[in-house]
Parts: sequence; C-alpha cells; structure tokens
Amino acid sequence: MTLQELLGQARELLGRQAWGEAVALMAPFAPRVESNPLQRYYGEALRRAGRAQEAIEALMKALALKPDDTDAYLQLAFTFQALAMPEEAAECFRTVALLQPHSIQAQAYQALGDQQAARWEHFDANLTALQQAIAARPEDADDEFAVPFALVALPHDPALLLKAARISSRFLSRGLKPLPPLKATAKPRLRIGYLSADFHAHATAALLVEVLERRDRERFEVLLFSHGPDDGSPQARRIRAACDRFIDVSTLDTAAIAARIHAEEVDIVVDLKGHTADSRFAALARRPAPVQVSWLGFPGSSGAGFIDYIVGDAIVTPLADAPHYSEQIAQLPGCYQPADGTRERTEPPSRAELGLPGDAFVLLGANPVYKITPPVFEAWMEILRRAPRAVLWQLSAGEQTDARLSAEAARRGIEPARLVFMPKTDMATHWRRLAAADLALDTWPCNGHTTSRDVLQAGVPLLALRDGGIGFAGRVAASILAEAGLADWAVDGVDAYIEKAVALANGSAPRPAVAGAGGDAALFARGLEALYLRMWERAAAGLPPAALPAQVTS
Repeated sequence: MTLQELLGQARELLGRQAWGEAVALMAPFAPRVESNPLQRYYGEALRRAGRAQEAIEALMKALALKPDDTDAYLQLAFTFQALAMPEEAAECFRTVALLQPHSIQAQAYQALGDQQAARWEHFDANLTALQQAIAARPEDADDEFAVPFALVALPHDPALLLKAARISSRFLSRGLKPLPPLKATAKPRLRIGYLSADFHAHATAALLVEVLERRDRERFEVLLFSHGPDDGSPQARRIRAACDRFIDVSTLDTAAIAARIHAEEVDIVVDLKGHTADSRFAALARRPAPVQVSWLGFPGSSGAGFIDYIVGDAIVTPLADAPHYSEQIAQLPGCYQPADGTRERTEPPSRAELGLPGDAFVLLGANPVYKITPPVFEAWMEILRRAPRAVLWQLSAGEQTDARLSAEAARRGIEPARLVFMPKTDMATHWRRLAAADLALDTWPCNGHTTSRDVLQAGVPLLALRDGGIGFAGRVAASILAEAGLADWAVDGVDAYIEKAVALANGSAPRPAVAGAGGDAALFARGLEALYLRMWERAAAGLPPAALPAQVTS
C-alpha cells in the first residue's frame, strides 16, 4: 500500500467516525513512517477512540515534522481537553490563533479555550479578535468551520452569530448534493425522524424521552437516527423503547446518513444537535425529507438554508428576532424545552458527605465553567461579600481550573475556602445531590439550559437574568422559570440579581416553593405535534415555510 492510499483510507474511516478501524489501519505504519498527515490522522483516531494519552505522542510527531501544522495543534488541544488539562489545551489554541490571526475558527477556539480554563487575562482581547475576524469575512464565505458555539457563552451581536453559523453551515455542507425530492402530501400518520448523537445517558435524551413516550402513536411514527454510542445505560434503553424504530447510522458518513433518512421516507426530520460537538446536521443539506427542523441542541440559528424551521417559544425566540435566524421561527405554546416529569425528588446526601458546611447558605453554580464570564464571577463574589454565611458550590472543571477560580476569589478578597467544588459524576448521582443547595445562581450571557431544569426539578429555586442580551441562549432560564410559576426569579439587571440573592441568603426574604418544574410531558407532546402538523400542512399545500406563532393546545 502506498502512503497516498493509506492516507486516503484513513480519511475515509475518519469521515465515517470509524475510529477503531482507523487506529487499526494506521497502527502498523505509525511507528516507522515519517509522515505529518499520517501522524496527525493517527493521533486524531486515537483520541476519538478514547486513547488520548497515546494520541499525544503521534500528534507531537506530526508537529515535529511540520511545526506550523494548525490542524495538529487543534487535535492536540482536544486531546489535552480529554485528559482534563485545560491550561495546555488553551495554550495550543492560542498558538493556532497566532498562526492564523484572521481565521474565525482560530480566534473562536482561543476564546473558548481560555473560558474552559477560566483564564480571563485576555477575555476582552479574545472577544474583540473573534468579533473582528467574523466581521471581516465576506458574507458568502464557506472556507472554514467558524465554531458558532464559541460565541454562545460570550457577549455578542446576534448578527455575528448568524454570520458565523452561515459560514459554518456552508463549509460543512460543501459537495453534498440534494437527493430526489419526496413530495409532501396529506396523510393520516406522519413519520418523524430525530437525528442525534445523544440517545444515551445524555441531557438531550433525558429531556426528550417522556415526550416520545407520551406521543400520539396513531398519528405519529418516530424513528431515531443515532450517530452516537450505545452506552448500555437505562436512559439509552428507555429512549430506544420510546420510539418505533432505532436506526444506528454511526458508521455512515454524512452523505450516507442523508440517504438512509431519505430511504426511510421520513416526512419531518428534526436535528437535535446543530452546531454542537459530534453534530452531523449537515446531512440535511441533501434534503432527505420534505420538512427539516432544528430543535433543542443549539440555542441559535443553524445558518443553514436547508433547515426550514427552528423550534422555540415566545420568550426564547420572539417573532421580532426573525432577522437573526435563517430558519422560520416555530413557537411552542409553552417553554421550548421538554422535561421528564417521571423523575422523582429524592433526599440528597448529607452536606458533610458533599463537603459542604452544615450551617452555610449554599449557592449553587451548576453550569460548566466556560459559561462563567468575569462579570458573572464579580457578581457572585459580591454576593459572598454581602452574605457572610454563604458558600459557592461550583461544578468542578478539574484541579487546574478550580485552582484558578479559587485564586480569582482571593484576588477579590473572598476566602478561597468559601468556594466548594463538586466533582463530576454520573447523572443520577448529580441530580440527587443538587437538592442540598439553597439557591442556584444562573450565568449570563448564556444561561444554564438543561441545568436550569435540573435544579428546579430538584426543588432548588433558580435566580437568573431575564435576558442575557444575546438572544436565545440568554433567555432559556426565563422561559423555564415562567413555566414553573417563578417568572419573578428572572430579574432585570445585575444589581437586582445581586440584591435578590443577598436578601435570600441573609434571611430577609423567604425562599420560594418550587413545584411543577417537571412540566407536563403529555401536554408538551400535543403542542409539539400540533406544530409538526402545521409545518406539514403548509408543505402539503405547496406553501413555503413561514413563521408559526404559538397556539395554545389542550
């Protein structure tokens, strides 16, 4: 086999996400072939196959052969992230940004990498560089993946997010040709296909599963197209049982996934990933279904001309925001986010078991660290300053980043011991322990999404800003709180946020009762189905997609 043949086969396997096969193909050659692309491909395959420690050697070899290989630096950064080494990952991202100062992708990863490591020294400079890189690109650019997700947790103009999403969607869908169109016609039963990598022990599956269980089975058939792992978890078994057919497309490339959806004659295909990790939503560029929808995964526009609708609600996606979306806005009558109402509240472990002081007022920070911007942390430290009994119980991001947050607290005059870090654990254990908190503090400009639902279902009140100022991602908590009957816990402005937290922590305001945060999955299913029917009726009538304002269902 020639080197070019080997590289071609490796690229094909990586494109199909056949990580183990790619490793097996390249393993005999990697120790003795001095090839930069081979070592880079081998490193990526090892990382994605769960062998991150071994991947480092291959990627270092790739860089020794070509020191300015930005793709190798990116793979090395992702490898360090897999090894819980965010500082090293951030340095790799910073190197890429130095080598490619005009690349949106490079600047986006630099900003996101620093946020994941809680490195705020260059926060403003990173944001400016990213915004300038997006603004400088032509409107019709299609030559790079612009990492729209990086903008979600940062202050930004929604128009920039849409532009980055459009560039990314064009890049991801290059070369994908439409399939023969399937005609939309009136029919008694619609076939709905959901595309995701998250049909296992994952937040998306946890949110979606009861809605699928409570659907109208006579009028809606559900197919799950999975390009993710089967972890054998109870969540995976439950969501498989909730659908009519579970179709594993994890070994197919993007074009083949589209062909499979098309062959199944799906009427409405719903992508649940958008611009998030492990997404394959570009398969929809081949137009495998008459109606194509984005929902739940990415809190913003896909920027894709091949996605007809984005499902939201009147709070997260008001119709006035239509200019910020390439899709038509389709509003659910209540919160856009479903929930599993079968989840039961259980008694949490004791505070001593959780490493929390028994007599403290526990402020919960359950969002990942990349959502904590400097203004958020400043507000939290002000709350601790004015509420001397309070501690901040923050989800751990690993030793390196936890130490940075503790040092940032000390710089602001707060004793580092007042920050208690909760280790990552399995979903069931995490849900159970949340109830030990007194008040959950949300982040902005990007709220907690599944996290907001989790804390309320645990019976913990949530304090958030009503609008983070960036659109969808900054209004999710307000939507969830409104559904839970706690709309006044989404406040206007940081000062009001601080005052409300301090009053509760110091005992001068009563703690609100939290009920109904699980939602009504049967009612949600009826609302979602009604929205699908409206989409289908337009398509069957030969009408183009159009905004679908919320309509109350019963």
